[in-house]
Amino acid sequence: MFKRSVLSSAVSMAIVLVSQPVHAAQENNKAAEVEIIEVKGIRGSLNKALGVKRHNEQIVDAIVAEDIGKFPDNNVVESLQRVTGVQVTNRASGEISAVSIRGLSDITTTVNGRNIFTASGTAVALQDIPASLLKQVDVYKTRSASQIESGIAGSIDVKTHRPFDFDGAKFIANARGIYTEQNEEINPTFSALASNNWELDSGQFGALVNISYSRMRYRDQSVTAGAMLPFMTENPTAPFTPYERIFLDRPGVAENPIWQPGLLAGLPSNQGATLDINGVATPYLLSRDAIFQSDFSGERERPAANISLQFAPNEKSEYVFESFYNGFRNEGFNSLLFSFADGWGGYAGMTPAQAAAAANVQLHPGTNIVKSRSVNDPWVFTSGDLSTGKTDSYLHALGGKWELSDYMTLKSELVYQDSEYNSDFFAMRFVRPGNNYKLNVDFNENGGIPGFNFEDNPATTAVDESSMADPSAYRIDGMYDNANKDEGDAVTFTSDLSYRLDGFFTTVETGVRYDKRGATTSFSRQDRCCGGEVNVGTIDGLASINSGFMDGEANVPTSWAVANGYYIRNNADEFRALYGMNKLDLQRSFDIDATTLSLYLQSKFETEVAGRALNGEIGARYTGIDTDSTFYQESAPGALQNTTAGESKTRKILPSLTARYQLTDDVQARLAYTETLRYPAFGDLNPLIIYNEDVTGIGYGTAGGGNPDLKPTESKNYDLSLEWYFAEASSLYGTLFRRDIDGFVVGFRRSVTAPKSATDSTPYKFVLTQPYNASNGELSGAEIGLVWFPDYLPDALDGFGVQASYTRLSSQQTTPDTNSEGEITGYRDTDLFGVSDSSYSVVLAYDKNDLGMRLSYSWREGFLSNYEAALFANPLEMRRKSEASMDFQLSYKLTEQFEITLDGTNLTNELYQSYYGNDATTGNFGTALYSRTFALGVRYSM
Repeated sequence: MFKRSVLSSAVSMAIVLVSQPVHAAQENNKAAEVEIIEVKGIRGSLNKALGVKRHNEQIVDAIVAEDIGKFPDNNVVESLQRVTGVQVTNRASGEISAVSIRGLSDITTTVNGRNIFTASGTAVALQDIPASLLKQVDVYKTRSASQIESGIAGSIDVKTHRPFDFDGAKFIANARGIYTEQNEEINPTFSALASNNWELDSGQFGALVNISYSRMRYRDQSVTAGAMLPFMTENPTAPFTPYERIFLDRPGVAENPIWQPGLLAGLPSNQGATLDINGVATPYLLSRDAIFQSDFSGERERPAANISLQFAPNEKSEYVFESFYNGFRNEGFNSLLFSFADGWGGYAGMTPAQAAAAANVQLHPGTNIVKSRSVNDPWVFTSGDLSTGKTDSYLHALGGKWELSDYMTLKSELVYQDSEYNSDFFAMRFVRPGNNYKLNVDFNENGGIPGFNFEDNPATTAVDESSMADPSAYRIDGMYDNANKDEGDAVTFTSDLSYRLDGFFTTVETGVRYDKRGATTSFSRQDRCCGGEVNVGTIDGLASINSGFMDGEANVPTSWAVANGYYIRNNADEFRALYGMNKLDLQRSFDIDATTLSLYLQSKFETEVAGRALNGEIGARYTGIDTDSTFYQESAPGALQNTTAGESKTRKILPSLTARYQLTDDVQARLAYTETLRYPAFGDLNPLIIYNEDVTGIGYGTAGGGNPDLKPTESKNYDLSLEWYFAEASSLYGTLFRRDIDGFVVGFRRSVTAPKSATDSTPYKFVLTQPYNASNGELSGAEIGLVWFPDYLPDALDGFGVQASYTRLSSQQTTPDTNSEGEITGYRDTDLFGVSDSSYSVVLAYDKNDLGMRLSYSWREGFLSNYEAALFANPLEMRRKSEASMDFQLSYKLTEQFEITLDGTNLTNELYQSYYGNDATTGNFGTALYSRTFALGVRYSM
């Protein structure tokens, strides 16, 4: 790992440079940069974005700030949903947090062209970069040889302000209050920018400071039907009882196991489907093992700052020193109500008719899938947990640009990054022994939303079994205490040389990038069951009771008692002692040092064909990465015993070619062939196996680990586009594209036997999942976009415009089927994760005089989201239903200095839903309700 002395050296170098004599920079160069920033209003920002698209050699889309410090949305990701080919999802905690380009989520994120990461990861969350710090975001869908090679989906370059962007002094301040509807909180956001340039006797010097702070209090609510498992009918085969759950290894059954978990397509769901039980073809039902709901609330803070110094010693050189800081603070409290719905053999001794009457089973027509049922004596527990996270990331860069001659330009830069993420999780579970009578549950009561209730036992008067909100009905149960620390740093040196030529090739460019990266992770974890026969009601402050759950959207319990996450975390040592535990020190998981050397050579060319301009780039990039690692191997839960050293090497040459042909003055076509790759995540290289005991009674534990032999995923990319710029701030454009991808990483599963825990050496069965490069895929599609501000509208409508885009995708991934030993038994063609077959965005804009308004609607078709944990018979495929978002922004300039803003997100109050397999009706899974947000702000500029 690198020390902070590297940073000190970089700062010292900056001081030396700033003390050198400076001369005036060329005014025309400064004016060219100012033109990019001084954008006024919606129409002006869209016009600038089209200019970036039109004149770049690559296929790129851009978002340009409407004015200084005025990016159009709460965060970058919300703005990106209006970019052609970009899809977003995961609207939780008061914001959208996930972005993909043409369905692929592997995106390289850079800040001013510099690769940026968080802690031991290889990327940064875009939502962690405050929008108020940005002047422009470029979305690259093709790649030149001069750009960083990683990110098979594309790359996103975030540009911040610099002092030479402005002509003299500039001060901007923004303040907004964001109201989140579900928890009725007003959340502050502040930002300020101060910049100035000075013409000294010897040249020009500029300094800029930009700071930002935001706080968001949020509430997310969800209700979920559990996993789909096989159960007996009312007429069971011995040794089972009516409606008993069919476990894998049932004593008294010859077949072992009776069925295989982790089936990609799940067990057959046709009416009358059978399993072989001791040689008898036995009909079974598919029903859910549980019903549960989460009420998650928390507070998130994001401080950020950017400092930029620019120097022009003479007209042929310029130096830049920048520091960029982004922080993250989060404290989230999850209130979980969980009830098993699997019967536990509760109908033993009943006749088939009695069992049928008691269970009241209703099936989805034509299937063996249970829609609704009743469960006697369900096992119910609640869990309250507090999770905290804290990130501090610093990036410092010192660079220069020199015109060595009329034909040769050199750029070079030294960058140091340091990032640390600390998190912990503290949870306690409550149970209700003897206080549960009957559960009635409809797993899909209304449009994929479950409904359920608990009945009061008429034979008892001391306890109301229908209420989940009485602390005295619970006793404390298990406790979970985990912590993690991730650290990362990097020193990066880049140098780029450009030489101008006369003739067909107009420039030759070459460069080097050297990156030395370190990453370390540490963790502690302990769980214990149980805390003794302690009644929750006897400890003041221990219980927390929520209210108003799901805002009337679901017929479910609206309040319940859980452990107060804040209380147990603030008194952690006291509760650890109650469970016979002590606070654990963090233990090292892995150390990784990765050295990357990349070289490129490319040339721009320009000629004429049939009297029209043809230009482009051709080049190749060589990249090599050497990874040295030390892993600390866990042989059983909680027992770190062995260390393993590993190393891997990758060497690749990645060619690229882009060509642009000017069909008319306003129409141009592009053709591109590029190759990109994705390096394995550091965590995926870690062979450390984490064992998790069975906490839900499924009969075995789970385990997961990495694979140090993983190779990069590689992609060959083909693009063809046509663009028509038919008026100012107006364009119609479309692209056809294809990605051929080799070496997708997929999880392999197998059964292993290991000691049950660090304190219990009893052999125990675990299902272990580890990643392998075992899948190939293909993605193809088309996208079309339109930006149009008509110039012939009547005066009342003058200023009206539209921005619209549509993307159509087709994807395929070859996924191996495996048995319980991890052996490949066949292959299956599936969709790529995260790819919606179609998506669109429509924005209605109005921009005239002092008023700007934007109403936007984005929609994406349902998609394959992930594979569920490989424990159950339900189809492993987890899909999301179609997702939509309607947002609104308004700004009005009161004076030249003051402007007010009003905006809202998720105006239609969408429900976000997921389901198993291909049938959202029978396979419905989770339904989530997220807050609408409304914001009022003021902006001051001088």
